[in-house]
Amino acid sequence: MTTSNQSIWMHIGAGSFHRAHQAWYLHRLLLQGDQRWSIALGNIRDDANQLLDILAAQKGEYALETVTPAGERSYEKITSIRKIIPWDEQLTALVDQGAAAETRVISFTVTEGGYYLDTHFKLDQANPDIQADLKGGARTIYGTIARILQARRAQNTGKVTLLSCDNVRHNGERFREGLTEFLTLRGETELLAWLTTHTSTPNTMVDRITPRPAADIAGRVKQQLGMDDRAPVMGESFIQWVVEDNFVAGRPALENVGVELVASVVPYEEAKIRILNASHSCIAWAGTLIGQSYIHESTGTDDIRQMAYDYVTEDVIPSLTPSPLDLAQYRDVVLDRFSNPYIRDTNQRVAADGFSKIPGFITPTLLECYGRGQSPKATAVLPALFFIFMRCWHKGELPYDYQDGILDEAATHAMFTSADPIAVYARDAKLFGPLATKREFEQLLRDTIVRLDNWVTTKSPLVTSH
Repeated sequence: MTTSNQSIWMHIGAGSFHRAHQAWYLHRLLLQGDQRWSIALGNIRDDANQLLDILAAQKGEYALETVTPAGERSYEKITSIRKIIPWDEQLTALVDQGAAAETRVISFTVTEGGYYLDTHFKLDQANPDIQADLKGGARTIYGTIARILQARRAQNTGKVTLLSCDNVRHNGERFREGLTEFLTLRGETELLAWLTTHTSTPNTMVDRITPRPAADIAGRVKQQLGMDDRAPVMGESFIQWVVEDNFVAGRPALENVGVELVASVVPYEEAKIRILNASHSCIAWAGTLIGQSYIHESTGTDDIRQMAYDYVTEDVIPSLTPSPLDLAQYRDVVLDRFSNPYIRDTNQRVAADGFSKIPGFITPTLLECYGRGQSPKATAVLPALFFIFMRCWHKGELPYDYQDGILDEAATHAMFTSADPIAVYARDAKLFGPLATKREFEQLLRDTIVRLDNWVTTKSPLVTSH
């Protein structure tokens, strides 16, 4: 399934995750002597220009530090990024590279909010970035990919795989639906027909914790590799990549470096999103509320670990059974990973994007519990924590800046100044879907918020949900 000529894997999104994950896998292929694929790296926004300049000066090379839960560190120089794509407002170089015949895979890492989808998975047409792109802009992944595909079609440079590499459930399908709706709204009927026959959008599940690199990492890299690196990345030793094997223009021999190529990603991504991602957010919100800064610190707090453990054990495992994974073992491995004191992942990083994570990671479990006649007491802890967390944001009491791609600041402040903020929150269909009209859910949320408020203010041991 690989090609004889040199092929380009273009990645959009210059953050740490890509450089510690997909780039690492393609680097492993190069180490095996498979030189057929290399990466071209670019960005949609101008917020990574300094990083791109540094990487360009380093010829795309940088160090990856990995650390095990026991504190064992290892270092390697990653060499799979062979081209850095300079940014300009029209994304000229990015579009040119994306349209080139040798570019056979275009991957991207998008935050949950970066898909601009509502709870019905329709485009949020009121968003100013989407509005700008519907008029021909390229601020979003849709406007950018549309511009690239227009160029590919015009230049007849052939098929291309569009690969989501992020935490969104059914990410390939969601992206394709969003792009199709976007092109339909723009009246791009010919490009839509071309999209159908010339692209694929496999679903993927990606996993590796990649915190912001510690300040002292450069010194360790210099000592271990003799390399003056201004753009090192750090990751835990655990890594996983599960990909639906649906590439229309060839692909690297990813199976040779431990990537799991499967017919369906669904059971893997459901386990990861509900067990790992949702628990991660639970721990970050709870830890922040009692004055903690780091994920390992909060995971090591008995009450918080118990919240995450109960949520998975009581509500998620019954929702995902049967599964090809040992879900109880997966839960335990996840909590051990979060306990790694050497990663020093911050609650601030993990707490971000809650308004996307509630409907994406948490509401499905709430719905399934009610569907089988069970009150989701353990899962209700998560949206209750987020409510208290955002109330602190509203009051200016968070110890850091909260980042959320779809945060409506005015509406959120209005919620907390209303006569009954919990009612406004519980009845938000964007967050809770059909549960927004369920009074039983609203009462459960009220009771849970009261219980957690008492825990936050008194620091007394929490009475768990069961």
